[in-house]
Amino acid sequence: MKEICIKADKNNIEEVFSFVEGELAATEGISRKDVLKLHMIVDEIFANISDYAYGDTKGDVKVSYEYDSESDTVTITFTDEGVPYNPLSAETPDITLSAKERKAGGLGLFMVKNTVDDIRYETADGKNILILTKIVGGEGNHV
Repeated sequence: MKEICIKADKNNIEEVFSFVEGELAATEGISRKDVLKLHMIVDEIFANISDYAYGDTKGDVKVSYEYDSESDTVTITFTDEGVPYNPLSAETPDITLSAKERKAGGLGLFMVKNTVDDIRYETADGKNILILTKIVGGEGNHV
Protein backbone atom coordinates (compact mmCIF):
# COMPACT_ATOMS: atom_id res chain seq x y z
CA MET A 1 0.00 0.00 0.00
CA LYS A 2 1.28 3.45 -0.90
CA GLU A 3 0.14 6.63 0.82
CA ILE A 4 0.58 10.36 1.16
CA CYS A 5 -0.36 12.66 3.99
CA ILE A 6 -1.40 16.16 2.99
CA LYS A 7 -3.24 19.18 4.39
CA ALA A 8 -6.99 19.06 3.77
CA ASP A 9 -7.00 22.07 1.49
CA LYS A 10 -8.53 22.18 -1.99
CA ASN A 11 -5.34 23.86 -3.20
CA ASN A 12 -3.63 20.49 -2.66
CA ILE A 13 -5.95 18.49 -4.92
CA GLU A 14 -3.43 18.46 -7.79
CA GLU A 15 -0.87 16.80 -5.54
CA VAL A 16 -3.42 14.16 -4.57
CA PHE A 17 -4.31 13.62 -8.26
CA SER A 18 -0.61 13.29 -9.12
CA PHE A 19 -0.15 10.65 -6.42
CA VAL A 20 -3.20 8.60 -7.44
CA GLU A 21 -2.63 8.95 -11.18
CA GLY A 22 1.03 8.00 -10.75
CA GLU A 23 -0.05 4.80 -9.02
CA LEU A 24 -2.72 4.14 -11.66
CA ALA A 25 -0.14 4.55 -14.43
CA ALA A 26 1.93 1.79 -12.81
CA THR A 27 -1.10 -0.52 -12.54
CA GLU A 28 -1.57 -3.00 -15.37
CA GLY A 29 -4.93 -3.04 -17.16
CA ILE A 30 -6.14 0.40 -16.12
CA SER A 31 -8.28 2.00 -18.82
CA ARG A 32 -8.84 5.70 -19.44
CA LYS A 33 -12.42 5.12 -18.25
CA ASP A 34 -11.07 3.76 -14.94
CA VAL A 35 -8.79 6.77 -14.54
CA LEU A 36 -11.62 9.24 -15.16
CA LYS A 37 -13.93 7.51 -12.67
CA LEU A 38 -11.23 7.35 -9.99
CA HIS A 39 -10.34 10.99 -10.66
CA MET A 40 -13.98 12.01 -9.99
CA ILE A 41 -14.05 9.91 -6.82
CA VAL A 42 -10.83 11.41 -5.45
CA ASP A 43 -11.96 14.94 -6.34
CA GLU A 44 -15.31 14.59 -4.59
CA ILE A 45 -14.04 12.94 -1.42
CA PHE A 46 -10.98 15.16 -1.00
CA ALA A 47 -13.09 18.29 -1.62
CA ASN A 48 -15.64 17.20 1.00
CA ILE A 49 -12.94 16.53 3.58
CA SER A 50 -11.31 19.88 2.75
CA ASP A 51 -14.61 21.74 3.08
CA TYR A 52 -16.17 20.05 6.09
CA ALA A 53 -13.85 17.91 8.21
CA TYR A 54 -11.91 20.56 10.07
CA GLY A 55 -14.00 23.72 10.01
CA ASP A 56 -11.80 26.82 9.84
CA THR A 57 -8.59 24.91 10.58
CA LYS A 58 -6.75 22.71 8.11
CA GLY A 59 -5.92 19.25 9.38
CA ASP A 60 -4.29 16.40 7.53
CA VAL A 61 -5.71 13.75 5.22
CA LYS A 62 -3.95 10.48 4.55
CA VAL A 63 -4.71 9.08 1.10
CA SER A 64 -3.76 5.44 0.59
CA TYR A 65 -3.69 3.49 -2.67
CA GLU A 66 -3.64 -0.26 -3.09
CA TYR A 67 -4.06 -2.48 -6.14
CA ASP A 68 -4.98 -6.15 -5.84
CA SER A 69 -4.04 -7.95 -9.06
CA GLU A 70 -5.97 -11.09 -8.11
CA SER A 71 -9.29 -9.27 -7.91
CA ASP A 72 -8.39 -6.38 -10.27
CA THR A 73 -9.42 -3.86 -7.66
CA VAL A 74 -8.09 -0.47 -6.70
CA THR A 75 -8.72 0.58 -3.11
CA ILE A 76 -8.34 4.22 -2.14
CA THR A 77 -8.64 5.04 1.54
CA PHE A 78 -9.09 8.51 3.01
CA THR A 79 -8.25 8.98 6.69
CA ASP A 80 -8.75 12.22 8.60
CA GLU A 81 -9.10 13.37 12.20
CA GLY A 82 -11.88 15.84 11.49
CA VAL A 83 -15.48 15.93 12.66
CA PRO A 84 -16.90 12.39 12.60
CA TYR A 85 -19.06 11.98 9.50
CA ASN A 86 -20.36 8.80 7.94
CA PRO A 87 -21.07 9.54 4.28
CA LEU A 88 -23.01 6.29 3.99
CA SER A 89 -25.70 7.75 6.22
CA ALA A 90 -26.16 10.80 3.99
CA GLU A 91 -29.61 11.25 2.53
CA THR A 92 -29.84 10.10 -1.09
CA PRO A 93 -30.84 13.00 -3.33
CA ASP A 94 -34.06 12.62 -5.29
CA ILE A 95 -32.67 12.68 -8.81
CA THR A 96 -36.17 12.53 -10.29
CA LEU A 97 -36.64 16.17 -9.25
CA SER A 98 -35.31 19.07 -11.28
CA ALA A 99 -32.21 20.86 -10.02
CA LYS A 100 -34.41 23.73 -8.79
CA GLU A 101 -36.66 21.39 -6.82
CA ARG A 102 -33.88 19.29 -5.33
CA LYS A 103 -32.22 20.13 -2.02
CA ALA A 104 -28.65 21.39 -2.46
CA GLY A 105 -25.82 18.96 -1.72
CA GLY A 106 -25.33 15.24 -1.80
CA LEU A 107 -25.17 14.71 -5.55
CA GLY A 108 -21.38 14.24 -5.66
CA LEU A 109 -21.47 11.66 -2.89
CA PHE A 110 -24.37 9.94 -4.67
CA MET A 111 -22.20 9.71 -7.82
CA VAL A 112 -19.28 8.30 -5.82
CA LYS A 113 -21.49 5.65 -4.21
CA ASN A 114 -22.79 4.65 -7.65
CA THR A 115 -19.32 4.52 -9.22
CA VAL A 116 -17.43 2.39 -6.71
CA ASP A 117 -17.99 -1.32 -6.21
CA ASP A 118 -17.61 -1.18 -2.44
CA ILE A 119 -17.62 1.66 0.07
CA ARG A 120 -17.03 1.34 3.80
CA TYR A 121 -16.77 3.84 6.62
CA GLU A 122 -15.30 3.25 10.05
CA THR A 123 -13.82 5.19 12.91
CA ALA A 124 -10.76 4.23 14.90
CA ASP A 125 -8.69 6.22 17.39
CA GLY A 126 -10.63 9.41 16.64
CA LYS A 127 -10.14 9.06 12.88
CA ASN A 128 -12.63 8.90 10.02
CA ILE A 129 -11.68 6.14 7.60
CA LEU A 130 -13.42 5.94 4.21
CA ILE A 131 -12.47 2.92 2.10
CA LEU A 132 -13.47 2.94 -1.58
CA THR A 133 -12.91 -0.06 -3.82
CA LYS A 134 -13.32 -0.07 -7.60
CA ILE A 135 -12.95 -3.01 -9.98
CA VAL A 136 -10.75 -1.90 -12.89
CA GLY A 137 -10.01 -3.18 -16.37
CA GLY A 138 -11.86 -5.75 -18.47
CA GLU A 139 -15.13 -7.02 -17.04
CA GLY A 140 -14.89 -4.71 -14.03
CA ASN A 141 -15.95 -1.65 -16.02
CA HIS A 142 -19.61 -2.38 -15.45
CA VAL A 143 -20.47 0.67 -13.36
